[in-house]
Amino acid sequence: MISFIVPAYNEEELLDATLRALHAAAANVGVGYEIVVADDASSDATASIARCCGAQVIEVAHRQIAATRNSGARAARGDRFIFVDADTAVSAEVVRAALQALDGGAVGGGAAVRFEGSIPRWAELALPVFVWAFRVSGLAAGCFLFCTKPAFEAVGGFDETLYAAEEIFMSRALKRHGRFVVLEQAVVTSGRKLRAYTAGELLRVAAPLAFRGWGAVRSRDGLELWYERRRENPPA
Repeated sequence: MISFIVPAYNEEELLDATLRALHAAAANVGVGYEIVVADDASSDATASIARCCGAQVIEVAHRQIAATRNSGARAARGDRFIFVDADTAVSAEVVRAALQALDGGAVGGGAAVRFEGSIPRWAELALPVFVWAFRVSGLAAGCFLFCTKPAFEAVGGFDETLYAAEEIFMSRALKRHGRFVVLEQAVVTSGRKLRAYTAGELLRVAAPLAFRGWGAVRSRDGLELWYERRRENPPA
């Protein structure tokens, strides 16, 4: 059985579409599945929307993405985990390709990424480079990562000392454990951050990595992009 694990914080706007896409994808592929939404202290209708869409809701108050993902995994009953962000649409083609990779002996993987709606020109130009770099490096983008439950348990899950980039560390851990693949098929994730923040603001978030290395993601400080009150999503 597949366990779709969806971490969520105040995602009432987009969660419904994400969960409906997962139901449709699993039905098309014809596999047994469950959806587990790890609701991390939301103050909106995230939990009720998840339940109305047939998901099991795990309520936590970590305000840390790695710990929230792990809480969802602990509640999951499947032997194959697919972690999907609450603003990301996954198609049957992606699910089918992920299962084929696992059936072929991979322990985990990621997928290519596209953004929904209009995004700034600089982001349009950077996206192919981003997708290429993650594929060459063998890393999963944060919005979609899959693995077997035994592999997840063997590497100890997501590193809970991290407040961002947890998918990169997880990809590396899984690669040390076995074969890790990045699918050619793409998931479609929200472009809201690219529309709500300027290039300069996004650069200021990324800049500390150049000076402090991965230590910059071991604290919530400076990571307001993920942890502050979400800005209104500009029209796509």
